[in-house]
Amino acid sequence: MVKKNVASFVGGIDVCDYLDFVVSSENAEAFFQILLDNLRKEGVRKLSLAPLRPDSTAIATMPTVARQLGWQVACSQIDVTVELDLPGTWEEYLQLLVSKQRHELKRKLRRLEEEGEITYRTAAEASPQDIDIFLKLFRESREDKAEFMMPARESFFRAIAKTMAKRKTFRLGLLEVDSKPAAATIAFEYKNNVYLYNSGYDPQYAWLSVGVLSKALSIKDSIERGKRRYDFLKGDEQYKYHLGGHELPIYQCYLTYGGK
Repeated sequence: MVKKNVASFVGGIDVCDYLDFVVSSENAEAFFQILLDNLRKEGVRKLSLAPLRPDSTAIATMPTVARQLGWQVACSQIDVTVELDLPGTWEEYLQLLVSKQRHELKRKLRRLEEEGEITYRTAAEASPQDIDIFLKLFRESREDKAEFMMPARESFFRAIAKTMAKRKTFRLGLLEVDSKPAAATIAFEYKNNVYLYNSGYDPQYAWLSVGVLSKALSIKDSIERGKRRYDFLKGDEQYKYHLGGHELPIYQCYLTYGGK
């Protein structure tokens, strides 16, 4: 996307956790040579690229090629992402946690089970009713989430759930207490990776820690289905670390040609 002679990714940082060029690593160098030459010929002298994972082609390959072609490159960390390598079983996962967090998670699960009839279900397709439930819980969970979920973003969430379900990369998790929705998550899946995109919960069940437990149960479901990595995505919320995640930096890169 080019706006006022500045090129950037098509994709908003408010709804996209990572952005990158869709190019294989073996073709990346040639791709960037062609791209940067074309931008320069079109009069585009600046690129603003974010958010970028450290293993993105935009970080791993583009800066070297750009400098060789006379571009100036400045990259800086703007955020973190948190991810978790999944073991083969739930018990192995629990053993990966710090002792304090392992006991705390088990205690919360026991307290939840003692409260009433607990059900946790997942779906690879999003029914309109399930999305309605998710959006309701999303808005109720925090004031800033309610403000974030404007009509345009709600339409985006509904569309992306439908589209990703068709591509068989969608996963919805719903935690219920006595048949009442208490917390929900939506995630996207690609090969052996699970990406936790967003979540919500009913504040009346906050004392049962349903928010963090819905994510723990999503991890358990991912392990049982043989997934190998669970990505909590951008942000340094403490629950991600309590559930065993480790962080990686997220970058923004500015490229300018001719020093202008």
